[in-house]
Amino acid sequence: MAEPVVRIPDAKVALSTASVYPESTATAFEIAARLGYDGVEVMVWTDPVSQDIDALRRLSDFHRMPILAVHAPCLLITQRVWSTDPWTKLQRARSAAERLGASTVVVHPPFRWQRQYARDFVRGVWRMAEETDVRFAVENMYPWRYRDREMLAYAPDWDVTKDDYRHFTVDLSHTATARTDALAMVDRMGDRLGHVHLADGNGSAKDEHLVPGRGSQPCAALLERLALSGFDGHVVIEVNTRRAMSSAEREADLAEALAFTRLHLASAVRVPRS
Repeated sequence: MAEPVVRIPDAKVALSTASVYPESTATAFEIAARLGYDGVEVMVWTDPVSQDIDALRRLSDFHRMPILAVHAPCLLITQRVWSTDPWTKLQRARSAAERLGASTVVVHPPFRWQRQYARDFVRGVWRMAEETDVRFAVENMYPWRYRDREMLAYAPDWDVTKDDYRHFTVDLSHTATARTDALAMVDRMGDRLGHVHLADGNGSAKDEHLVPGRGSQPCAALLERLALSGFDGHVVIEVNTRRAMSSAEREADLAEALAFTRLHLASAVRVPRS
């Protein structure tokens, strides 16, 4: 006979500071601590606190919330954050992660118009990864769409599994926008999957970042697969709460996302009865 038992993987569940926008980086630490997250991922963007290592360390210490990952400033709105040179941005992200005790730097593939950066990106990320214990986890993106037109905005490719990286981040909102099979992408990543951005989407041309369970992506199936495979990376809630009508509504969404994630990470497995 076998009985079901709950198996909790080593993966920690973190809150991305982007999930509280338009509230501040400091607010993200406060909410993460109050709701019981295991830590935070810092999105480095236009909020000066997100760029300030000492300020981040003080927030982490005050709220007893470890910083598990640093998201390098790769967005259009962060083109001038931590330099206009993309390699300098990655060097500063690595330094921030090392100083803050974070195990992972999340990085997007280059924009196609960043030609020199894109040309050397794969080799350059390998070189940087070999100089540190911090993981550089390159994140899947998506084609940009407007009406019936599609633009390939990322190079070498929005589908990062087409290139050779040491570690990957899978983002399920991005798989929805790309209209690609998320679990097939995870299969291609294999044991190089080091980081997860958990969100949902319905395949809109817009990157939706819905609360897990509110879209069409296999969020539950992915979490159960991670649990059964012994995944030891981080699962980061990266959702869009900009439409929340109040701070209380935003916090309720983030509590729901955490509960969903913990529920599906606790997978039922069969073991022999002693």
